[in-house]
Amino acid sequence: MKERILMIGLGAMGTVLARLLLEKGKQVTVWNRSEEKARPLIAAGATYSGDIQAAVDANDIILICLTDYAVTDQVMQGVTMKGKTVVQLSTGTPQDARVMAGDYTARGAAYLDGAILATPSQMGTEQTPIFLSGSAAAYDTAGDALRILGGTLIYQGEAPGAASAWDLAALSTMFGMMIGFLNGARIMESEGMQVADLGSMIHNIAPVLGQMIKDTGDDIQQQRFEDPQSSIDICAGTFALMLRLAAENKLDKGFAGFAQQMFGKAQAAGFGQHRISAIIKTLR
Repeated sequence: MKERILMIGLGAMGTVLARLLLEKGKQVTVWNRSEEKARPLIAAGATYSGDIQAAVDANDIILICLTDYAVTDQVMQGVTMKGKTVVQLSTGTPQDARVMAGDYTARGAAYLDGAILATPSQMGTEQTPIFLSGSAAAYDTAGDALRILGGTLIYQGEAPGAASAWDLAALSTMFGMMIGFLNGARIMESEGMQVADLGSMIHNIAPVLGQMIKDTGDDIQQQRFEDPQSSIDICAGTFALMLRLAAENKLDKGFAGFAQQMFGKAQAAGFGQHRISAIIKTLR
């Protein structure tokens, strides 16, 4: 019997997810507050239901892609879901996931929490990553459908908060890098150079940067903070130069000032001659 899939939420991401499932021949029902957003999917073969309980009752796998967990609570309030496999793909924290897992499990569902590390246009490829955690049974049941949405499923075990933690940790790394790049872009512009050239250079040395991050992660895990190749004291000098450049070229000082504060806190704690990994001690 063909599995029946309900897609709750037809924002930019939810619409793409529903369309990908339809393109692979899945039997898809869609729910949205407004039927208007569902019309192109109905034309592509989806069934629309404006009754959330009826929609849940008629399907086996429930995919949720709403703004956040609070909106999900509003939509799913009072909905019975015994025997259903529920996959939450909305944005939230590990605690959000733990609370929802407890609630939905008590209501008879097998609950899986998910975090998509891609934009709507990047969905549906073998490389598209989706972090997942929660019920192993739910992962087994929904796995085939989820692989249509993203070919790289990363199941982090039964702790429901794991997927969100991984998602936010990865986003912290990505956006930290992006903010640093934007600051670098302004340096290039202020000296009359091409920002695209900086982007190309960073792309070319990405493996080296990735290795540095991996080494720092290994240092923290192994409590290895001493005998640096480049100490916190030496690295901190970079931000003094950036601040001087910002003053000379009339650039925003926010990034350099923040980084100098972070390194300065480690220096004040006596870690100046330690590895950069020692900064984690000041964050604990």
